[in-house]
Amino acid sequence: MTQSQMAEYLRIHQTTYSDYEIGKLNIPVPVLKKIADLFETSIDYLVNRTDIEKPYPRKK
Repeated sequence: MTQSQMAEYLRIHQTTYSDYEIGKLNIPVPVLKKIADLFETSIDYLVNRTDIEKPYPRKK
């Protein structure tokens, strides 16, 4: 997925997403939740607080 595609999914500017990637801006929790949902993982995994990629089954 490109930065532009991710930014479109998150409904933010591509430059904002780029700033998240390089650590120039902190990622707000609602954005982290959307990213975690997209990749079917937890926020803890995204921010390196756990090594468990898929910690629990998704609710259907």
